[in-house]
Amino acid sequence: MVPPPNRRRRKPSGSPVGAGIVWSARIIAIGLAMFLPGVAGGWLDERFGLRLFGPAGFLVGLGTAIFWLAQISDRPQE
Repeated sequence: MVPPPNRRRRKPSGSPVGAGIVWSARIIAIGLAMFLPGVAGGWLDERFGLRLFGPAGFLVGLGTAIFWLAQISDRPQE
């Protein structure tokens, strides 16, 4: 049997600036994952004349962001 592939892990460089950049990129990505589904749902609502996709998009985005935050918090400290 072939062992499962390891998750991509970067060796910590020890640079506080590098760690700050990594965390800021994570925060921006989580914010976009929370916000963009709602925007796309609002666009679909305008296009089809409904009031369903916008709130559903924001709920999906919120769930995605919470899941992503749980994944990050479950990792050991680097």
